[in-house]
Amino acid sequence: MTVLLNSDYNFSVSTATPNKPMTAYSTGEAILYTEEEKAGIRKQLDRLLRNTYFSQSKRFPSFLRFIVQEELEGRSDLLKERTLGIEVFGREAGYDTTSDPIVRVTAAEIRRRIAQYYQEPGHELELRIALPLGSYIPRFEWPPTEPVSTTVPDVLKETDQPIATPTTQSTTRWLLVAGVALLAMLSATGWYFIHSRPSTLDRFWAPMLGSRDPVVVCFPQSHFDGITLRNAADPTQQRQLQEKMSAVLVDDLQPLVSLSGLLDMRHQPYILMGEDTTTLTDLRRGPAIFLGAFDNAWTLRVTRGLRFRFGDDAAMTHFWIEDTQSPTRAHWEIDRNLQEATNNYRDYAIVARFADANTGKPAVIAAGIARGGTVAAGEFLTQPANMDLIKAQAPKNWDGQNMEFVLSTEIIDGRSSPPKVEATYFW
Repeated sequence: MTVLLNSDYNFSVSTATPNKPMTAYSTGEAILYTEEEKAGIRKQLDRLLRNTYFSQSKRFPSFLRFIVQEELEGRSDLLKERTLGIEVFGREAGYDTTSDPIVRVTAAEIRRRIAQYYQEPGHELELRIALPLGSYIPRFEWPPTEPVSTTVPDVLKETDQPIATPTTQSTTRWLLVAGVALLAMLSATGWYFIHSRPSTLDRFWAPMLGSRDPVVVCFPQSHFDGITLRNAADPTQQRQLQEKMSAVLVDDLQPLVSLSGLLDMRHQPYILMGEDTTTLTDLRRGPAIFLGAFDNAWTLRVTRGLRFRFGDDAAMTHFWIEDTQSPTRAHWEIDRNLQEATNNYRDYAIVARFADANTGKPAVIAAGIARGGTVAAGEFLTQPANMDLIKAQAPKNWDGQNMEFVLSTEIIDGRSSPPKVEATYFW
């Protein structure tokens, strides 16, 4: 079997906590830094890149140094995947980011190495450089400042000697200092309360991430009767090798990388298994993620009992998602002929999290009617901003319930637009 994935595609992240003095300020999305702050960030960047996690590579330091410099100079709006591929890795302006994931792979490895660096003893009080998941814009966390002194002023200490009554000016000064300290404490407490609460993304994935057993990631496979090989001396010369082979398509690889990366970031063990080699015994051992629909028999099996499920006509020219509680409602449907002729169409996907009746284990579905829908489903399940769309339509204590969503995405020239929630169901 040809596997188009390796362990270097894992994602990790270093979480930044903005507790720095607010000397930098924001205009729109860009953050403006003082020269002193820029110097501190560059000094920490040099220290980070001298560490063995980065010093033995050329690719990672050049990438990290570029994005930090662009952020400090107020050009964070340019930090997009295609721009980085061109500027850092010398790709052509029109290169295909789907088939060439160099930027995403490099960013994922940098996140992992940054996390390892700051986990080592001795780095606790250093300025932290972070690369948030789903972004190429670095963020910085300044180390805590000196704590406010709690020493009682001399004028308030008990003494056997008479003391002079403090002047109005000194009393005002002391009250001002105390007030500032109190506001700082309340601000820090409020910030911690807000940011220590689990995000929508965390709450959705909690049943999977709390398992002691590895999560099975069941992905679709495509089968081929041969492969084209090139002559080593003259690569223009090709030969067709007839051999039964299985492979992962690029469009399936993107959500597969994102989902396995999320599990890796949260330190959850997982196993990647092709759908044709996955057995019920495998699925009964622990939670499972099912990727893809009409090219994954397991997805079609486990979604048969859900409210929203997949369907198709006998000729397999029309594919759809149906609402079993509203059988007269129009399907979310794809015309296969239109899809092949134009490559511009609206695709649909099912995203679900539920207890699978067949295995008794938590299951997550990320499956589109076509591959563009699967890409959108993977994006939805791994991007915090997308997952926050759940909150507007979710009941109280939704994270303890089973849930299912229908998503839509516009496919333009074969590329998926951001997912949109079409329907939700909680039970």
